[in-house]
Amino acid sequence: MPVSEPSIPFASERSDDAALVQRLSTGDLDALDALFHRHASALLNLARRITGSAVDAEDVVQDLFVGLPMAVRRYAERGSFGAWLRTVTVRLALDRVRRRTRRHEVALDLAGEQTAVSETPEVRWDLEGAIAALPDDLRMVFVLKEVEGFSHAEIGRLLGIRTGTSEVRLHRAVRALRRALGGGA
Repeated sequence: MPVSEPSIPFASERSDDAALVQRLSTGDLDALDALFHRHASALLNLARRITGSAVDAEDVVQDLFVGLPMAVRRYAERGSFGAWLRTVTVRLALDRVRRRTRRHEVALDLAGEQTAVSETPEVRWDLEGAIAALPDDLRMVFVLKEVEGFSHAEIGRLLGIRTGTSEVRLHRAVRALRRALGGGA
């Protein structure tokens, strides 16, 4: 499925997601399509921020939705389905970054980045470039904390690091971004 803007408007209420998840668990692929249109754009942006690559982000989202009919059985309905999808996306994106790092593939692709970070395109592009240039471990913590709003405890669980390590990495990421953007250390 190509990732694109939703062509059909869907409500974003939990009850709608719950109904779609129930339909998907019975094999209804129209429910998969509806969930894709509802969540793909936000998940693509999240994956792009973590991987630093539009191509890798599209692969992550595609992998997520291809496997969703089987994976939805593991969704325990303890939280919102959207939050569960974001967690799965983070894990898939982290796996992709780790594989890429092991193969020493460090090509970053910011083409088409759609985040609204600042008021001027030049400053936004500078910030996006600076974030993409961060080492993977710092970029992941920065994006998860500052962009996605995860707590340090949640980041620790996702990345398999201590809460204090997450805090230190965030501090280092912010310091590196200030230097890169001319704000000093």
